[in-house]
Amino acid sequence: MKIGLYFGSFNPIHHGHLIIASYLLQHSELEQVWFVVSPQNPLKPAGSLLNEYHRLYLVKAAIEGANELRASDIEFKLPKPSYTCDTLTYLSEKYPDNQFAIIMGSDSFQNLPKWKNYTYILENYPIYVYKRAGHEILPDFPGARVVISDAPLLPISATQIRKNIKNGKSIRYLVPEAVREEIERNGYYR
Repeated sequence: MKIGLYFGSFNPIHHGHLIIASYLLQHSELEQVWFVVSPQNPLKPAGSLLNEYHRLYLVKAAIEGANELRASDIEFKLPKPSYTCDTLTYLSEKYPDNQFAIIMGSDSFQNLPKWKNYTYILENYPIYVYKRAGHEILPDFPGARVVISDAPLLPISATQIRKNIKNGKSIRYLVPEAVREEIERNGYYR
């Protein structure tokens, strides 16, 4: 099975993430997309992150009923901070019959040379890149299997959602209703 791994903090997950996953399932060879919730991204400060189990639960609430989408806590079990190359190695060993690919925005793709063992990733895994405003799909990595996606993008960010919550503004329609209800019920991001 061809599985796209969509790594992220998902702090919180929103409609933009879901649209990209859905688009790639319909317009690529991917058969499933796994939302890999990262407990700690080594390139981001951990202070603003909601607890990883709460973020995982929000992802599960967002994708409930969508069989081709999965919420993954695999990085919860691996050493922190989470490095994509280590997660890929672990998953490839654990699920040898599956073919894994990475899903990332052009902003992350630009930062790829800062990643641990990024050449290993480029040599061994296809990368599906979706365009993010203000981030060209650069640099060019000879020999890498890069698929550029034309997924429709919404100018929604998790930062904007957290700011709305903190300022007492609505997040309705920015996140799935089940996610909004869970955030409000538990007072997340206030």
